Amino acid sequence: MLLQNVSWETYERLLSESVNNCGKRFIYDSGELEIMVVYVGHENANRTLASMVEVTAEESGQDFARAGSTTFKREDLAKGFEPDSCYYFRDAARIRDKREFDMAVDPPPELVIEVDITRSSLNRFPIFAGIGVAEVWRYDGKTVRFHRLDGSGYRLIETSVALPPLTAAQATIFLEQSRTETVPAWLRSVRAWIREQK
Repeated sequence: MLLQNVSWETYERLLSESVNNCGKRFIYDSGELEIMVVYVGHENANRTLASMVEVTAEESGQDFARAGSTTFKREDLAKGFEPDSCYYFRDAARIRDKREFDMAVDPPPELVIEVDITRSSLNRFPIFAGIGVAEVWRYDGKTVRFHRLDGSGYRLIETSVALPPLTAAQATIFLEQSRTETVPAWLRSVRAWIREQK
C-alpha cells in the first residue's frame, strides 16, 4: 500500500505502534509511505541471500555484524526504511552491541539486501543513497543484481565490493540451487565455490 502526503509524525507513530507486529515493512520518502506485508516467498529469498553473505564473510575471514530489518531513519532528510536484511563490515565492532541506532551519529549499513518480487511502488534507491548505504543486493524474483553507491546514485557492479569474490551472477545461481538442494548440501556448495576462488 502506497500512501501520499504522510507527515513525519504519522510515520513515527505508525512505527511505534507496529514495534511488536512482525511481518510489515515501512518505507518513507518525503511524504510518501509504503507499507508492505512480508510473505514466505519473499523471506526464503531474503534468508538465502543473507546466508550467502554470512558464509562468504566467514570463509573470507571478514568480521560482520547483522542489523536485520532494523528501522533506519533521518528526519532531516525525510527518509526512512526497513531493509529485508543488512550488514556492517568495517563498522562491525562498533555496531555489534547497539540496541538503537541514531542515524545522525551512527554509520549507515554497508550492505542492504532487498527482495522485490511483488514490484515495490516506491523507488528505494534514492532513500538508500540519501542515508548513505554503500552497496545494495536486489533480487527481483529472477536475477540478483549488485549495486554500488556512486555519488548520489547507484551503478550496477558484477563483483561485490563488500564481499569479494561473490558475483551477482553466482549469487543468482546459488539462489536457484537453494530451491532444489537440501540446506546442508547447498551450504557445502557455497563454501566450496568461495574456497575455489581464493
